[in-house]
Amino acid sequence: MTSGPTLRDLWRRGQRGWPASFPLAQFPNAPLLVALGGLLIAQLTDGSAHSYARAAFYAGLAAWAWEELTGGANWVRRALGVGGLIYVVVKVGAALGA
Repeated sequence: MTSGPTLRDLWRRGQRGWPASFPLAQFPNAPLLVALGGLLIAQLTDGSAHSYARAAFYAGLAAWAWEELTGGANWVRRALGVGGLIYVVVKVGAALGA
């Protein structure tokens, strides 16, 4: 009797992305998890907590975008990195009144 793939095998496969020949999707990495956590907390709070969570969102998203831009598996992933960085720059610039 053979068992299915372990959780560790699925995680490793998820980090390589799907499809294997031209990865377009993968499980979130650490910077993206930080960004998603910051976004969730920002949606649920207001005041200082909202501001700090929003900053964590932009920092995590910028780190994720930079990683994709410099080390993306293919041109689509690198283009996502460019788009992510542009989004962060525009949103932070608008928040600073630029």
